[in-house]
Amino acid sequence: MSIDWTRRRYWLVGASEGLGRAVAGVMSRAGADLVLSARSAGRLDELAAELPGRAQAVPLDVSDRAAVEAAAAEIGDIDGLVYLAGVYWPLGAQAWDNAKNETMADINYTGAMRTVGAVLPRMLERGQGHIVLTGSLSGFRGLPGAVAYGSSKAAVMYMAEAMQADLRHTGVQVQLINPGFIRTRLTDKNDFSMPFIMDPDEAARHFFDHMQTDRFKKSFPGLFSLVFRGSQFLPDWAYYRIFGEKG
Repeated sequence: MSIDWTRRRYWLVGASEGLGRAVAGVMSRAGADLVLSARSAGRLDELAAELPGRAQAVPLDVSDRAAVEAAAAEIGDIDGLVYLAGVYWPLGAQAWDNAKNETMADINYTGAMRTVGAVLPRMLERGQGHIVLTGSLSGFRGLPGAVAYGSSKAAVMYMAEAMQADLRHTGVQVQLINPGFIRTRLTDKNDFSMPFIMDPDEAARHFFDHMQTDRFKKSFPGLFSLVFRGSQFLPDWAYYRIFGEKG
């Protein structure tokens, strides 16, 4: 599918750091007109100044529905939304932390729902649009140490799948992208081995490559993703023996 990105205007939410910042770079170099959102106004301004193409910084806290709706109204019509905002702490059930768990659910999943809800009605009115949601390989099935993060990503993945079922004949394209480990401030918190970990720039190329197709879903790295996708077919007794905490 050939896309003239110089004629496209996209809103990137979660653009200030990590994968979001790298995706902004790839899209800007392709010629897209970008609206950049995240909580850090300073980092957004730096990014907008660095990018080769047109870029507008719109600071935003996605946990505030009124702010999300006001930002969408300010931005106006867009061709696409890419939701990349996320927070993460490696917390299992034994170290339950309501404040951190609630923040992960609110930013990773409910923030995505708020933002989609702010732009989708107008896309449906126009009969065109593109919504890209970021899941995770951790969302395929429950993993130790990811009680809130994994479930927040599983919720995003389900939302994208339900949207695809609803919108596939409306002119609004929905895509779901499920990365594995990416070297960012978030994964720096992990004290365990992270197989096939990617730098943000490499991951952003995979991300943007999928955005240029008409396919719904991409999980990467390909070989590593087979482990998680395949785990869905294991019976519970086998899955938890392999992936659960060892007594």
